[in-house]
Amino acid sequence: MKSSLTIRILLAAILTWSACALQAQDAPPKSMEIYGFIMMDAGYNFNQIDPNWFDVVRPTKLPAYDNQYGADGNFYFSVRQTRLGFKNYFPTPKGDLFTQFEFEMFGTGVDAGQTTIRLRHAYAELGQFGAGQYWSPFMDIDVFPNTVEYWGPNGMAFFRNVQFRWMPIKGDTRLTFALERPGASADQGIYSNRIELVGVVPRFALPDLSFEYRKALSFGYVELAGIVRSMAWEDQNGDAFDLSGSDLGWGLNLSTNIKLGTTSTIRGSFLYGEGVENYMNDAPVDVGIKANPGNATKPVIGVALPVMGIVAFLDHNWSEKFSTSIGYSSLTITNSDGQAANAFKSGNYIVGNLMSYPVKNAMAGVEFQYGDRKNFSDGYSTSIMKVQFTFKYNFAEVFYRK
Repeated sequence: MKSSLTIRILLAAILTWSACALQAQDAPPKSMEIYGFIMMDAGYNFNQIDPNWFDVVRPTKLPAYDNQYGADGNFYFSVRQTRLGFKNYFPTPKGDLFTQFEFEMFGTGVDAGQTTIRLRHAYAELGQFGAGQYWSPFMDIDVFPNTVEYWGPNGMAFFRNVQFRWMPIKGDTRLTFALERPGASADQGIYSNRIELVGVVPRFALPDLSFEYRKALSFGYVELAGIVRSMAWEDQNGDAFDLSGSDLGWGLNLSTNIKLGTTSTIRGSFLYGEGVENYMNDAPVDVGIKANPGNATKPVIGVALPVMGIVAFLDHNWSEKFSTSIGYSSLTITNSDGQAANAFKSGNYIVGNLMSYPVKNAMAGVEFQYGDRKNFSDGYSTSIMKVQFTFKYNFAEVFYRK
C-alpha cells in the first residue's frame, strides 16, 4: 500500500513537472520591453577640464595650456547618465520585426554640458537586414568595461551611427556589413570642425563602408572590424589659393573578450587607421594640415591623420554583491607638420573601481579616474584626477503577446 502511494506521488510530481515544462515552452513571445535606469554621479575633480565635460574624463578636453579652464578643484553632481528605452517585437511572415528606441540625458554637440534628451538608438531589424541609428560595426561594445565614468576608454572605437546593415551570419559568431552616414562625429559636433583648414567645407559623395566578423570561442571571442571612407573638402575662400583636396580614410579594429573562469573577463582592443578619428571615443580632427612647399597656389594640403588606440581592462566579480573593474586605454595621433604646436598628440586613461549591489536592481560604488594629455610640439602636458561616487537604479518591464 505504501509503495502504491509512493508511485502515485511520483506520477503526480512527473505530471506537474511536465505541465510546467510545457507551459514554459508554450509561453507567449515578448511583444515589448520598457527599460532603463536612474543614475546619479557625484565626484571631485582635483584638476581642470573643459566645463562642458565636467563629469567625464576626456583627454582631448583637457587644457592645451596652463589654466585654460580656470582653477583646479571642483565638486560636481550629475544625473545625465539616466536612460530610458523601448524594444518592440512585431510578428511578420519573415519573422519578428525588432525595433529599438532609446535615449538618455547626456547633452553633446550644441547641447554639450546640458542635461537634455539625447538619442542613442533609433533602429529596426528584420531578418538579415537592419536600418537606423545603432552601434557601428567598426566598434565593439563588448570591450566597454564595467565602469561608471560615462565617456569610457579614449582608445576605443565607440560610435552610434545612422546606417543600413546586412547580417548574413547572426548569433555568437557573426558577420555584418554596413553603409554608414559619412561625415558624422562621435560627440555630435559639426564635422567641419574636424578639418583643420579655415574656410574649407567637407564633401562626402559616398557612404562609409564598414564590417565586422566575430568568431565565438570556448574562452570568449575574437573580432576583426574594418572601415573605409572617402573624404573630400572644398575651398570656399574665393582667394588666390586652392585648398581643396581629398583623402582616403581607413581603419582596422581587433578586439576580444577572454573569460578567466566564471568570475573575470579581460576586455581589450587594438585599433589603427587614418582619418577615422570621428569613430573613436575621444579623438581630435580627422584631417590635418601638411606643408606643400614650392606650390604657390596650394601652399598647404589636407591629409588624413593616422591614429592608434589601445584598450585593456579586467572586470572581476568578488561575489554576487561586489565587483571591480580596472584598466588602461590610450590614443595616439601622428600629427602633420602644419598642425599647431598645441594640437592634441596623445592621451592616456586609467580607471579603477569597487562596485556594490546591495539589492536587486541597485548599484552603488566609488571609482578613481585619471587622464592625461600631451601636445604636438610645444612640450606641454597635463593630467586630471577624479573620484566619483555613483548610485544606479535599474527598472524593466516585459510584456508578452496574447
